[in-house]
Amino acid sequence: MIVLRKAKEEDLAIISDMAERIWPQVYSDYISEEQLSYMLKLMYNRGELLSQLQKGHTFLIATETEEDKDVGFAGFSIVDTENQVYKLHKLYVLPETHGKGVGKILTNEVKNLAVRNGGKFLQLNVNRNNKAKDFYEKAGFKIKETVDVNIGNGFFMNDYVMELEIS
Repeated sequence: MIVLRKAKEEDLAIISDMAERIWPQVYSDYISEEQLSYMLKLMYNRGELLSQLQKGHTFLIATETEEDKDVGFAGFSIVDTENQVYKLHKLYVLPETHGKGVGKILTNEVKNLAVRNGGKFLQLNVNRNNKAKDFYEKAGFKIKETVDVNIGNGFFMNDYVMELEIS
C-alpha cells in the first residue's frame, strides 16, 4: 500500500536522495551528464529545498508500507493567486515502481489539495523528450505552450508547459 505524508524540514534529505537516484535514469538519454549534475546541484541542494519549503511549497513523500520504503515525491505551490494557478514543480517516482500507480496517487493528491485551497488550474513543466508527457496527457493535462528556460551555465530546459483545469 502507498501512504503519503507531508514532508518536513527533516525530510528534505530524502527528497534530495531520491532525485539523485531517479534523475540519471530518467534524463540521461537526452540531457548531458554535465547538465544533469548542474541541475541536481541547483534544484535539490538542501538550501534550495529549504527555501522552497519556507516560501510555501508543499512536498509530499510516497512510502510503500509493505517494504517501509520511500518510493516517490511531489512538490507544488501556488504561483498565481489572482487566477488560482498551482504548479506541480516536482513529481518523481523510483523507476522500479513505475506502473504501480504511485505517480497517479501523488498527482491526484496534489490536485485535491489545490482544489481544497481554491485552485482552478494546475500547471507543470515537462521536458519535451520526457515520456512522462504521455502520463500527464492521460491525466488530462494539455500542452499550453513550448518554452526554453535558461537555467544558467549555458544550459536550457526545453519544456512543454502543461495545464489541467481542476475547478
